[in-house]
Amino acid sequence: MSVAKPLPHDAARLHVTGAARYVDDIPAPANCVHLAFGLSPIASGRITSLDLGPVRQSEGVVAVLEASDLPFANDVSPSIHDEPLLSEGDVHYLGQPLFLVVATSHLAARKAARKAVVETEKRDALLTIDEALAAESRFEDGPRIWEKGDAGEAIDGALHVIEGSIEIGGQEHFYLEGQAALALPQDDGEMVVHSSTQHPTEIQHKVADALGLPMHSVRVETRRMGGGFGGKESQGNALAVACAVAAQVTGRPCRMRYDRDDDMTITGKRHDFRIDYRAGFDADGRILGVEFEQFARCGWAQDLSIPVADRAMLHADNAYHLPTARIESHRLKTNTQSATAFRGFGGPQGMVGMERVMDHAAHVLGLDPLELRRRNYYAEMDAPGGCPPPAPPESISAKKKPEPDLPGDSTIDVASRGAVGTVPEDGPPAVPQGVQTTPYGMAVEDFILHGMTDRLASECDYAGRRAAVREWNAENAVLKKGIALTPVKFGISFTLSHLNQAGALVHVYQDGSVRMNHGGTEMGQGLFQKVAQVAASRFGIDMGAVKITATDTAKVPNTSATAASSGSDLNGMAVKAACDTIRDRMAEFLGERHQAEPASVRFEEGRVHVGTESYSFAEAANLAYEGRVSLSATGYYRTPKLEWDRLRGQGRPFFYFAYGAACSEVVADTLTGEYRILRTDILHDAGASLNPAIDIGQIEGGFVQGAGWLTTEELVWDGEGRLRTHAPSTYKIPACADRPRVFNVALWDGQNREDTIYRSKAVGEPPFMLGISAFLALSDAVASCGPGYPALDAPATPERVLAAMERVRDGV
Repeated sequence: MSVAKPLPHDAARLHVTGAARYVDDIPAPANCVHLAFGLSPIASGRITSLDLGPVRQSEGVVAVLEASDLPFANDVSPSIHDEPLLSEGDVHYLGQPLFLVVATSHLAARKAARKAVVETEKRDALLTIDEALAAESRFEDGPRIWEKGDAGEAIDGALHVIEGSIEIGGQEHFYLEGQAALALPQDDGEMVVHSSTQHPTEIQHKVADALGLPMHSVRVETRRMGGGFGGKESQGNALAVACAVAAQVTGRPCRMRYDRDDDMTITGKRHDFRIDYRAGFDADGRILGVEFEQFARCGWAQDLSIPVADRAMLHADNAYHLPTARIESHRLKTNTQSATAFRGFGGPQGMVGMERVMDHAAHVLGLDPLELRRRNYYAEMDAPGGCPPPAPPESISAKKKPEPDLPGDSTIDVASRGAVGTVPEDGPPAVPQGVQTTPYGMAVEDFILHGMTDRLASECDYAGRRAAVREWNAENAVLKKGIALTPVKFGISFTLSHLNQAGALVHVYQDGSVRMNHGGTEMGQGLFQKVAQVAASRFGIDMGAVKITATDTAKVPNTSATAASSGSDLNGMAVKAACDTIRDRMAEFLGERHQAEPASVRFEEGRVHVGTESYSFAEAANLAYEGRVSLSATGYYRTPKLEWDRLRGQGRPFFYFAYGAACSEVVADTLTGEYRILRTDILHDAGASLNPAIDIGQIEGGFVQGAGWLTTEELVWDGEGRLRTHAPSTYKIPACADRPRVFNVALWDGQNREDTIYRSKAVGEPPFMLGISAFLALSDAVASCGPGYPALDAPATPERVLAAMERVRDGV
């Protein structure tokens, strides 16, 4: 089979040679024009006068559009229609688009956009969490609160009580390819849009609304992105809509891309958080109760802030069983860029809060932080009476699929009870006796971190190296070392349950070649290669016979964003369904031809075996074609078992959990606060990996990006709301020299207990949280400087590390 093989990325050669075509590389027809936004110079207020005369007179300008010139909906929001494409007078953040310039070149459009004469009436801007709280500026009427038991009472009665607060900064996506779109007007009024987006259907929807067209008159195509990380889930709407509207107005192809400065100034970031905590522990260091108060700075528009904040609450436990818990979440509206999706989607912020509690408690209790973590892990269910082991992967012999047990249901999944994403009237399914549950009531039945932690700690010699770090710190006054081993438990599924579905379209040609399409998008993560491996495995053919095409809303409709680590899970199963439909038709035809049972027909190693005969797959496909057998099929999949009530904070929002653990060692300079990551060892759970090489690459990249978020990547706004870190010169993403000097990554040998595609697990987002180990290793290094607790905030820049060292020396 092609699955489980470490095959290279399907476009690897194109990437390294520069031949890979992105949106801005697509040759545009003659008379193509270029677009740029004119931006607000203030963070909050009103435009009292806007003189666009100098803009219109600028060289190369073809048209200038204001909000009043837009033909239909002036909205690019993915949620509550609170995000106008162009300001209608009110201004909500510095950098908000006010008008749109259409010019003959990219440079001409940018130059002209800066010539507007803008007069404003400023209002006091709300820029910080505290300012928003004081003004009661928030999304939703009040805080969202989820509770399990009486955490306050449990903490009050605990032997050891800790409390504190941590600030967690945002993060710029810094995809290598910036936001870009190209709109091509068609002769019948339709519109074709090429967009660098993770969500082609969202682009189709917003463009159709902006043009006053039904969705069938807008086709969106995405071949690849040069990175996304969540930043292209909703942030591409503005460019695509602007191009489509300008194309309709001018009748000319329209292209738009942000320069890096504009990209960072206009688009949303990861939500920055403040988390206040209070926790109680017994004499053995076991958690009795935890209270979290999470404050999320959401920016000026709602965007995806509600589900992001929800997921932060859902991951406030990380890997630890909390007998009692109270989690309170505030979603605050500020005059800054509208914060948006970013790898992990709020989960990392929630986990950092919990890991700070464990780090703080270990310091106060005088325990090894890893030992404290182990004592509080969820229980594993491998003991007798626990969860059964997963069934072996399905063979690729053709067989009849069981009849669906739901009327009208033609999907793979028929196991869901009630409507997907709702809790039945009698509540979620009963939790098996003795099974521990999360603060939101989901049974944790697949926990494997005890074994993973033991193996990683042994293989990286955690105990020996921790002792060596202590010896080093006792003998060295200037350079201090630190080490930390931290776990990850990350829930896999969209928390908006209806998004957990996918479709696919597969064609087998008479020469045996296969062309396929699905709703997922390729942003460098290897999704296309993995899904192609699934198709090759279902047909038992070589990878060279399979070609996957650009994501296209005209081929697969109503797709979900490629997000929530769901790309392979959803689209792999949809492609499997389509391939199996074709394979079963071929098997039935060949079985009848040779008086053999269709179930006995085997597809393997490029051949089809039926009775005593054997055909090449190409021969079998041609015979089926000549026998008038349809060799094209759609496939559909929806994730089972999801039952979630977000208002009550109860149910099963996730199909399963993905796990991982990382051990990082750092060294920090007490004179400057500068530091280096010396070594990182990772053991990660990808289930039965579809492609180990691609998965390991995702793990390495995820760790480095996560460590960068918590260490070097600092976003700075001034008192006027202007983003000062708006270019690579002022915003420091990790470079090659910032990676660990020694970097060991291994995959946990196991299968997913749930029936996912070939028993694999999602691997897009979970590794990001492994970077927490580097942050807490820095905390450990700082703690060696004196008796005080470091209480590091993130990002732990050298300045913050140095300040923490001084506090620790003073015993603060």
